[in-house]
Amino acid sequence: MTRQLQSDLHLLVRQKCVQQGLEITADNLAQLLREISPVMSHAQRLDIVDEILLAFDGMGPLAPLLLKPGLTDIMVNSCKDVWIDCGTGMQKVDCSWGDEAALRNFAIRLAGLAHRRLDDAVPWVDARLPNGLRLHAVIPPLSIHGTAISLRIPALETMTLDHLVQLGSLSQQGAVLLKQIVQSGASFVVCGGTGSGKTTVLNAMLSHVPTDKRIVVIEDSTELAIKHPHVVSLAARPANVEGVGEVTMRTLVRQALRMRPDRLIVGEVRGVEVADLLTAFNTGHEGGAVTIHSNSAQTVPARFEALGFMAGLTREAIHAQLVGGLQVVIDLGRLSSGQRQLRAVHVLEQDTSGLAVVIPAVDLVTGAQSQPGYDILQSHVEMK
Repeated sequence: MTRQLQSDLHLLVRQKCVQQGLEITADNLAQLLREISPVMSHAQRLDIVDEILLAFDGMGPLAPLLLKPGLTDIMVNSCKDVWIDCGTGMQKVDCSWGDEAALRNFAIRLAGLAHRRLDDAVPWVDARLPNGLRLHAVIPPLSIHGTAISLRIPALETMTLDHLVQLGSLSQQGAVLLKQIVQSGASFVVCGGTGSGKTTVLNAMLSHVPTDKRIVVIEDSTELAIKHPHVVSLAARPANVEGVGEVTMRTLVRQALRMRPDRLIVGEVRGVEVADLLTAFNTGHEGGAVTIHSNSAQTVPARFEALGFMAGLTREAIHAQLVGGLQVVIDLGRLSSGQRQLRAVHVLEQDTSGLAVVIPAVDLVTGAQSQPGYDILQSHVEMK
């Protein structure tokens, strides 16, 4: 059984649990699998049951929420204040713990599942759980009103550009353009605010990298699951409880350059690794991609500038390397309804003062083309 088929069955079983209001138990899951695929072997059935149970193990009151279709985030603000996001904005849900002590113990157990420490000496944790969820938790006194937990839920199925079109987040013409950008080998940055879908869009785009290209991915916490035959993934590592063993993003970028990447991908650039990344993009590593937190495409140069200063680069060096190494900016946002949307494609150029500026090229909502940005975009795509 292929990994994709197993993932599809996993998703189908969870959907049926929601529809039928069933409790997540081994017996119920096995029965549903028998109904869905009677010819499945006993061993295959056990593998899927174990995988689903792992996703719910130790999740306590949050377990039923994991069945919500389209769930991307769970936010616990206090023992009686829980919110979720299913792709259309925040909504409060009926979920609670008996008191603050129970919630704090729950957070400590979650940290323990990731082999991490959470106590008065280390009152926060940022880790990946065995079931794939990304955990961030903060306990008092840092969290004033009680233990605060944030969970990022990985998608059960890898989102594609076609899926984004079906969801109304992207036009069909926009999907064609994004495919052309990836296949051309132009380097690009995906920007947007928190929860705008940057990782989802990057993941969907990278599945269109030509199959003869080797992709090396660097992430602070593993989130990308690229549908491509040749992907090597590297993940940073924090220091252990003794304060040793840390492996930084900057170290991984340097190591990745020795691994013959055809496409160098950084899940999110947020620190001094920007210096090595820009150097790589300016020394023959074309077709690279990154995401960056930015409220708009126009502020992307300023965000890179701020990160570059942290790495000891001068303003002139930052802007020169930014224009030399990255060609395209893809801007994401959210509608007032909470729906994620790909807003526009821009290009990076150098103004008369030598600074990087962002020029609009294509509005992904209306399809409108802007000059001279569109001509510059076409030259990047066609010359590769």
